[in-house]
Amino acid sequence: MTVKEEVEVKGEQNNEKDELAALDALEKEATEFNKDAEIDRILKAFKLDAYAVLDLQPGVPESDIKIQYRKKSLLIHPDKTSNPSAPDAFDRLKKAQTELMDEKSRQRLDECIADARMLLMRERKLTVDSEEIRNMTTELKEAWRKKTVEVLVDNEHRRRKQLKAQMQEEGREQRKVDEEVETRKRRREHEVAWEETRETRIGSWRDFQGGKGPVAGKEAGKKKKKMKVLG
Repeated sequence: MTVKEEVEVKGEQNNEKDELAALDALEKEATEFNKDAEIDRILKAFKLDAYAVLDLQPGVPESDIKIQYRKKSLLIHPDKTSNPSAPDAFDRLKKAQTELMDEKSRQRLDECIADARMLLMRERKLTVDSEEIRNMTTELKEAWRKKTVEVLVDNEHRRRKQLKAQMQEEGREQRKVDEEVETRKRRREHEVAWEETRETRIGSWRDFQGGKGPVAGKEAGKKKKKMKVLG
């Protein structure tokens, strides 16, 4: 191989390296863009709707929930991106997965979504056999999503109101208990004080009966004066 040919081969190798480096840079940039886009989507999703946070349709099987969570958690994990919002998005994703994996929590959410669908049908005078329901348009799906948000917000308001009333009631009950405890404490202190002065009271009574008390002494003096003979 001549010197010229060697130079040409090295030039081609360098070009290939540059192309590979450029492709790697583009792929890395695309990956970071996807991570940022997913983090932004999660943070904008209505956080009371776990399906929306995980980007899932209601009613999916448990296996789909696990797969979706694993895929998205690996994509936006705070250790794999420099996006400062990653920890918050990751926490929301984890909370949504936990809620959907809990049977009671998922049932409550499914009931809210079903209620939203029923309310929307009632507003638009539709039935389960209506063509719009059997083949939902994008517009109707978006309207259902918005109605679901309304139902979830309303339920959350009621839940917080009930919790506040419960806490107030518990506060009243606690104050009542505290007052009863304080009353019993004062009663015990009074009984202890009464018992501690018992010997003193008994001694004073004995002195009085034996003429050693101040009142008894005065009476005895009076009697002695009456018995004094004059002359």
